[in-house]
Amino acid sequence: MIYLILVLLVVTISIYKRYFPVLGIKCTPLTELELSRMEILDVRDFIDSYKNPIEGAINIPLAYFKRNINEIPHKDLHLVVSTLLEKNVGIRTLKKKGYRVVGYTLVRNNEYKKRHLEIHANC
Repeated sequence: MIYLILVLLVVTISIYKRYFPVLGIKCTPLTELELSRMEILDVRDFIDSYKNPIEGAINIPLAYFKRNINEIPHKDLHLVVSTLLEKNVGIRTLKKKGYRVVGYTLVRNNEYKKRHLEIHANC
């Protein structure tokens, strides 16, 4: 019975960290940001960020956070994500490491015509 309770507790905590939204972090389009005050951190996969780069952003996918955490400056951070899962995991990981995340932008890549990708921010 104790093992069942421990397994349920571990599963509940893992689901919470991945899927429960982080409160207090606003979604803001990139066009409304004051870039002098913060650093833009692109946590999308290299495939997505290579096709649609964001000027001035530091690109470190979530899978590489442990290896490249030293490259992230200790300034206010604004995340660029492609899924809500990336947002939740990225914000929680950065806060755990002592960084201050002030906002995020949810970017979806939509395919138009042939081989033309356009960035759309959803907030």
